[in-house]
Amino acid sequence: MADINLKGMGVALITPFKEDDSVDYDALGKLVDYQVQNGTDYLVVLGTTAETPTLTEDEKKKIIDLVVTRVRGQIPIVLGVGGNCTQALVEKLKQDNFDGIDAILSVVPYYNKPSQEGIYQHYKAVAKATKLPIVLYNVPGRTGVNMSAETTLRIASECDNVVAIKEASGNMTQMDDIIKNKPANFDVISGDDGFTFPLMTLGAVGVISVIGNAFPREFSRMVRLALAGDYTNARTIHHSFTELFNLLFVDGNPAGVKCMLHMMGFIENKLRLPLVPTRIGTFEKIREVLRQLNIKC
Repeated sequence: MADINLKGMGVALITPFKEDDSVDYDALGKLVDYQVQNGTDYLVVLGTTAETPTLTEDEKKKIIDLVVTRVRGQIPIVLGVGGNCTQALVEKLKQDNFDGIDAILSVVPYYNKPSQEGIYQHYKAVAKATKLPIVLYNVPGRTGVNMSAETTLRIASECDNVVAIKEASGNMTQMDDIIKNKPANFDVISGDDGFTFPLMTLGAVGVISVIGNAFPREFSRMVRLALAGDYTNARTIHHSFTELFNLLFVDGNPAGVKCMLHMMGFIENKLRLPLVPTRIGTFEKIREVLRQLNIKC
């Protein structure tokens, strides 16, 4: 298993769409360049923020190929590979080509609502199916079930290639419990931009960010300051983004960050159904905050 450094700011890449609903590969390429050139530590491809459930298998392959080609090994690439059928996921991990991919991000099985033992057995099978490093992803607001700290620690202790968890439960007590009791070679990563600063003061190593799509330089600076223990300056940057954190998700993800990127001239303000763009009121509030941050829009 190759080592991977997931300290810092990873960005959960969006998928740009054209007005005709097709993937805008040119815009995606430019966005990848923007990330690499502005301090992003690693990219997460085909995660929740990418609207992955709405993409065809052919589109997914083209997106992976584009990102791998564009990044050229300059920063690590983490690929979202999850599902709620363990057997199908195991086969995918065994059969697919993962050239250029440095790690896997795999979400807790959704919809089925497995027990804690079921979640443990699922990840044990997934870890056995690949030699790539695995990042667990706990996001109960989307999956319908929370992976407990006890289950996370059990998996971390027993599966050598499970190297981190993206924690988006919003439960600070649970996340602190994992940080306190985790193995030395296992990291906790914030799965929520707004929780990143407080979670890093407890010992998290960074974030897989949504807002980093639009503000990689600024948000990665906050993360690096926090990693260095400069909480005073990190807190100042955190507070400058708090209003945007709220606006990001009020109409769902990635509607908020796509609205921002559209205002900044990167993409069309287009999502695939069942997701839709932000409401006009949210749109105007985002525009006003961006103007206050001296962003041209």
